[in-house]
Amino acid sequence: MKPDRGERERHCPVMVEEVLDYLACAPGQTVVDATVGSGGHAAAIMERINPGGWLIGVDRDPEAIERARERLARLGRVTLINENHARLEAILDRLAVDAVDGVLFDCGVSLEQLSSAERGFSFRLDSALDMRMSPQEETTAADLVNRLPEAELASILREYGGERRARSIARAIARARQQRPIRTTAELAAIITAAIPPRARPRRLHAATKSFMAIRIAVNDEIGSLRTALTAAIRRTRPGGRVVVLTYHSLEGGETKGAFRLASKGSLCPPFPSGEPVRVRILTKKVVKPSRREVRANPRARSATLRAVERL
Repeated sequence: MKPDRGERERHCPVMVEEVLDYLACAPGQTVVDATVGSGGHAAAIMERINPGGWLIGVDRDPEAIERARERLARLGRVTLINENHARLEAILDRLAVDAVDGVLFDCGVSLEQLSSAERGFSFRLDSALDMRMSPQEETTAADLVNRLPEAELASILREYGGERRARSIARAIARARQQRPIRTTAELAAIITAAIPPRARPRRLHAATKSFMAIRIAVNDEIGSLRTALTAAIRRTRPGGRVVVLTYHSLEGGETKGAFRLASKGSLCPPFPSGEPVRVRILTKKVVKPSRREVRANPRARSATLRAVERL
């Protein structure tokens, strides 16, 4: 039976107090939650920016927007936008917002997406090989797996998943798809697992974990979208405002760290018409991690890292 929205596990927002502290939320502010998800962080932000605050929530997943709409109803002024945060600058233009007081990014995939069999994100739930965060996107995981040249597929597995046996896995996928198209998560997971010798399989992770993550990142262009969105966020945050980013693996973290470093030197965003560079002050010289207490309560938080900057 297909689980309904109420039966699925609910995503638990990570490092809520740390997010609020680094955003420095205050009454009357305008804050963008660029990955609003089910609205956990957004609800906490609303408590800090009311009265008079405005929360702009963006998510490419229409199901997430509906969950957020239910959760944030009657909490105050909230505008929810079903779009990729890569279009953040265009979204703010459309809303006639010149600058905001803060922007939050909570990267990665949500628990609701992972626990939804029909979305095809997880090898633990046999389903169609989809992995799109937005159904409006044309390319699915099945398209990539069945159409990409073997060398390009290996590059994705290595670059986005850090998979040491990327070439062997890509070769196995190429052989399997010659017999018939790979259509389900179970089929793909079995092919990947068989391509890795038993002794070389990770002890604590499923053998297909890294490959599934890599394919998901490629399907949704997660790194490219984050790069574009970070530039827009820094550019459109007013002086004294904050940009806070939660990441869960080294690719997202490295992209964020690099963007913040460039912005601290005034070389990330195009200068304003006056010629003045867009610059930030890095607030987290070392990444912030969840407390042991939070990890015990929510083991999924253990890989989270927080980085933040303040616009100058």
